[in-house]
Amino acid sequence: MKRYLYFALTIVFITLWSSCRKDFEFSPSTGNLEFSKDTVYLDTVFTNIGSSTYNLKVYNRSSDDISIPSLRLALGEASNYRLNVDGVSGKVFEDIPILAKDSIFIFVESTIDINNFPNPDGNYLYTDQIEFDAGSNLQKVELVTLVQDAVFIYPNRDNTTKVIETLVFNVDGKLFKSKIQGRVLLPSELTFTNEKPYVIYGFAAVPNGETLTIDAGARIHFHNDSGLMVTSGASLQVNGMYSNDRDVLENEVIFEGDRLEPNFSDKPGQWGSILLLDGSLSSSINYATIKNATTSIYCEGNPNGISDKLTITNSQIYNSSNHGIVGLNTSIAAENTVINNSGGVSFAGTLGGKYNFTHCTVANYWNNGFRQFPTIWIDNRNIGDNENVTVADLAEANFNNCIIYGNDNAEIRFEEFENESVVFNFKFTNCLIRFDDRSNEFTGPNYDFDDTNHYEGNIFNENPDFKDPSLNQFIIGAESAAINKGLPGFATQVPSDILNVNRTASPDLGAYQHIVFPEEDN
Repeated sequence: MKRYLYFALTIVFITLWSSCRKDFEFSPSTGNLEFSKDTVYLDTVFTNIGSSTYNLKVYNRSSDDISIPSLRLALGEASNYRLNVDGVSGKVFEDIPILAKDSIFIFVESTIDINNFPNPDGNYLYTDQIEFDAGSNLQKVELVTLVQDAVFIYPNRDNTTKVIETLVFNVDGKLFKSKIQGRVLLPSELTFTNEKPYVIYGFAAVPNGETLTIDAGARIHFHNDSGLMVTSGASLQVNGMYSNDRDVLENEVIFEGDRLEPNFSDKPGQWGSILLLDGSLSSSINYATIKNATTSIYCEGNPNGISDKLTITNSQIYNSSNHGIVGLNTSIAAENTVINNSGGVSFAGTLGGKYNFTHCTVANYWNNGFRQFPTIWIDNRNIGDNENVTVADLAEANFNNCIIYGNDNAEIRFEEFENESVVFNFKFTNCLIRFDDRSNEFTGPNYDFDDTNHYEGNIFNENPDFKDPSLNQFIIGAESAAINKGLPGFATQVPSDILNVNRTASPDLGAYQHIVFPEEDN
């Protein structure tokens, strides 16, 4: 009886297997594949730097299970592209199955050495194809990458000096440490031109007694955790100029990360910082865009020099994952400068110092998570508790004809450690400020807005009417409370705005004079 039962079950199994057998039979594709795109554009990359990963979806719209007999890069193993087909990496594949009414993903990457190709203009358009099947069934998807040549600066080149330093700075009583690694720039590298972009790995240090000069139109790109370090006795001169094309910024100097894909164009924290270390000489930055850093500019020491430690004019600082500008017991003069979108503070003047901001727009519309710091932070002490603390003079912190705004309620904050041996001098004059202390958290004389020693002619909590802070666009519109509210005396010091528009007749607050937006013409 058991034998008959076993025989019957075997017959049933064979019958069921036969009826499902078509699920395991794949017919060859016949040239009827469909694709999510006919060309995969891998955005511009620097030579020898790997691209992001891009995807292509391949569809089988038919009711039959099919197999692609051949799926390959047209250049085969010699191609500079790499494929991953449903989890398998390679450049040539055979018999790739796709179930009926289903699809597969193909992921594409590239790493290309421009030196293997002619590049008279410093760029090379590298192309290949993904070929599906062959003969009369052949289908193709194009692959395109623009490869850009660059000057590369990286540690240990030519056995030059390797720089290792630990940096410590203070915001809100918290200790920030950064271990710095890189190398000293060679004499031949002390002028960055606009002929090719520069790509820096690690920190490029300007040596004692030297100046790094950056010409108008130069493009400086930093790898992750990289930056510039201006050491004792050295200086930095950024000589950007006004650009007529505000989209291209052909004459500005641009500091940003080394990922050129659109998804990285506004991503904070891609590189380290520009470090102006204690003992370094006066540096200047004019018409620069500094974006996507960790702390864009860190400037320390030399608060009482004949000239300011840093002079920054007509510049924009955006998307700093920590801070925009941090000054530690130093001196900074800023004019026509815009700062926005900082994970910490947009400007911090710590351990005293001397700071003068005129016709600047200092804002913070950080939207990448919780923000616990205001737009502007001023203090006069270092790390430590109240029994073991170092204080220094806040000789001056003047903000004139500025806009100080953001998406928090109170956008200025002071941490004064009271000590008779030091001064704490600051003043906001004719500024538009957001400070809405609904919970009465901020008390004391530093927040007495009627005290003309600290505040005069300011406007609080009125609409600046920025064009689009989320896109770092801080031109003011027709409804702005900043229009015609600037003191002419400060406007005379900075007669043109960041767009080279004369402001002396009727100065607006901030870095921009009002212009009519297109939608206001109606």
